[in-house]
This record gives sequence, C-alpha cells and structure tokens, in this order.
Amino acid sequence: MSVYFEHHILLWKNTTIRIQLKALKGMLKRMIAGMQIFVTEASGQGIIAFSRDGPGHIVPIHLKHGEELHVREHQFLAATGNIDYSFERVRGLATMLFGQSGFFIDKFHGHTGEGVLWLHGYGNVFEKVLGPGEQIDIEPGGWLYKDPTVRMDTVVDRLTSGLFGATVNFVVNRFTGPGRVGIQSMYLHMPSEE
Repeated sequence: MSVYFEHHILLWKNTTIRIQLKALKGMLKRMIAGMQIFVTEASGQGIIAFSRDGPGHIVPIHLKHGEELHVREHQFLAATGNIDYSFERVRGLATMLFGQSGFFIDKFHGHTGEGVLWLHGYGNVFEKVLGPGEQIDIEPGGWLYKDPTVRMDTVVDRLTSGLFGATVNFVVNRFTGPGRVGIQSMYLHMPSEE
C-alpha cells in the first residue's frame, strides 16, 4: 500500500522505496485557494520515517471505510493511499481574527476502504469524547482534529478592565458534541493567527 505525505517531512527511507508525486483531487479549487496540488507518495517494500520540525506526538488514527475526520491545517503528516484528502475554508468575521480570509480545515475520508492517517500534534495529544450537546472551549491553536459530527464555533468575548478603557478580545473555539476532539498541549503560534 502506498503512503502520501507533505514534501518536507521525509526523514529517511530504505532505497527499495520509490518516491513520486501524487496529484490531489480538486486541483483547480486547490490552486485558487493557494493550497498545494501535489503531495509526495511512497510505495514499495521497506521502512520510511517522517518528522516535523517541532517537539510533539505522532498520532496514528485508523479510519474505517466511510469514516471522515477534520484536521486543523498544518497538522497532517501522512496517510495511506486509500484515504482521500480535501479541505474546507472556514470563513466568517470571527475566524478572520486568525488571518485575513479565515483558515482551512483538512478533511480525510476513507471512501475506498480502511486506512491510517498520521497527524503531528505539538506537545502531548489527548482525546476528549463529547456527548450530545456537551461543549468544550479550546484555544484556537490547541485543537488537532475533530469528528464531522462535532460543531465548531468561534466565540469572541470582549474583556474590559475598566482602567483607562482597556479592552482585550478573548477568543476560543467552542466544540459541541457528539464526537471526538483531539487536543494538543502546545502549538506553534503562526503569524497569521496574530
């Protein structure tokens, strides 16, 4: 079975493993959004190793046939060839606080069968399973993945000190169950999130 991954995360491989480019579905949509249209694909017998440029936890997630998972952008590491990869831009006034046009959520789906998705979480990663209607607030850089059944909203609270009229925006993503949410204990603060 082949494995596809982002170009810059290959650490080492056996010489028996072949490397090539794999075109992603929805190339025109990806080009318009400024996203990558190719990933690197490895196939053949042997061992291959991947690494991100920060301390963290590699999380293998087994997707069953028909199962989908939503992943925070820039957290994808690798996936088996039978896992489909698409994306969605999250728009809206509140999400524009993270960048001028919102941010992206990567979507992985086991359309053609069971497969494995590997994610990189910064620091430690743990999973919270939300019951129906149960909610949790997570700092926008702190979540790693979620089930599609989990709704995500951006909540902005204006905090005032009363002293010299100082006002600060306090922003969280509110997740509403049912379903899983992956949380990382640290994150890289991207300039677009300032």
